[in-house]
Amino acid sequence: RILTAFTLAVCLSSPGKAQQQCTNGFDLDRASGQCIDVDECRTIPEACRGDMVCVNQNGGYLCVPRTNPVYRSPYLNPYSNIYPPPPAPGPVPNYPTVTRPLICRFGFQLDENNQCADVDECASDSHQCNPTQICINTEGGYTCSCTEGYWLLEGQCLDIDECRYGYCQQLCANVPGSYSCTCNPGFTLNDDGRSCQDVNECTTENPCTQTCVNTYGSFLCRCEPGYELEADGVNCSDMDECSFSEFLCQHECVNGPGSYYCICPSGYNLLDDSRSCQDINECENRNFTCTAQQTCFNIPGEYKCLDPVRCEEPYLQISENRCMCPAENPGCRDQPFTILYRVMDMVSGRSVPSDIFQMQATTRYPGAYYIFQIKSGNEGREFYMRQTGPISATLVMTRPVKGPRTVELDLEMITVNTVINFRGSSVIRLRIFVSQYSF
Repeated sequence: RILTAFTLAVCLSSPGKAQQQCTNGFDLDRASGQCIDVDECRTIPEACRGDMVCVNQNGGYLCVPRTNPVYRSPYLNPYSNIYPPPPAPGPVPNYPTVTRPLICRFGFQLDENNQCADVDECASDSHQCNPTQICINTEGGYTCSCTEGYWLLEGQCLDIDECRYGYCQQLCANVPGSYSCTCNPGFTLNDDGRSCQDVNECTTENPCTQTCVNTYGSFLCRCEPGYELEADGVNCSDMDECSFSEFLCQHECVNGPGSYYCICPSGYNLLDDSRSCQDINECENRNFTCTAQQTCFNIPGEYKCLDPVRCEEPYLQISENRCMCPAENPGCRDQPFTILYRVMDMVSGRSVPSDIFQMQATTRYPGAYYIFQIKSGNEGREFYMRQTGPISATLVMTRPVKGPRTVELDLEMITVNTVINFRGSSVIRLRIFVSQYSF
């Protein structure tokens, strides 16, 4: 008898592909995910011809003779009269029972409980991912991906340059698979690791020696009045205001920490403007040591005790400051008729030319004219007499006189009368006290 068997080879898809396939003779049961045998005797019309009967097998089918006692086809027509009824059953041989083995779809395998379990290709190293990639197991397969910081390009994982895309607010350093953000000086990195926040150096460090002003990303140091910022931009040093100008104080400027003050010499008081000096009039305040016979004469910064005028022979004293030489006295022939004693004060370094004293005749006689001159005391040629009218003249200072100094000048007025052929003179003995200072 002829036994025809139809079996087909198993064709599996290559490892690494996620799509599940079953071999010929099996169909995928989508509900269970398992491969189920196809009953070709039902699905294939006239699978066996002639006297052959179709017997389904796991993964295929058999065509056996209709009279073969081993196989009993469930598809034989019991009502067919073509063939005679089979003989009475005899003893049945003990053939092994044919069972269908369980076949799992691709990516699954039988476990110890005879169930289809997912195959972890990543753990078993049966994947085909590139060395630059990482394997991620999926149900029934796996996928190849890149770690964070890389992107997949033509099968290769390439580093992403995050700095190029502005991940950092200020400074960015790209590293393989990642990046690092930093901030400029004066800023600190926020908790997000990307943005920067201004540092208030004035509260965290207070780098300035005096006043600190915070700015965006930095700070400024300022100094209090009377101080100046040094070249380092941090420290403050005292400003010597006295060196800036000689006009801050009338007399003397004294520099102090952050400021200055003015002082006056002895004999002066500092005015309310804190820079000018005013003479103390000791004679008015009766703060002097002159005797009762002396006269207190105030000059800038001090005072003088003047002795009474005493006229020397042949002069006679006609007042407290005037001496006269009588005409009838032969000793007065070549002497001035009168000597008038006058006193004045003057500050040191007075600007020149300067008119300082005026002299004039008290009586004008007919036919007389007057000549004014400096008779003595002008050895340094610091003064001269300028006649300002027929009977008057002015003493002019032509060179600055520095004090302290006392200048005594005899200013002579000569009277000439051509009518009576008279020539005589009078003298003002002027004593000038030049103070030490210019104020």
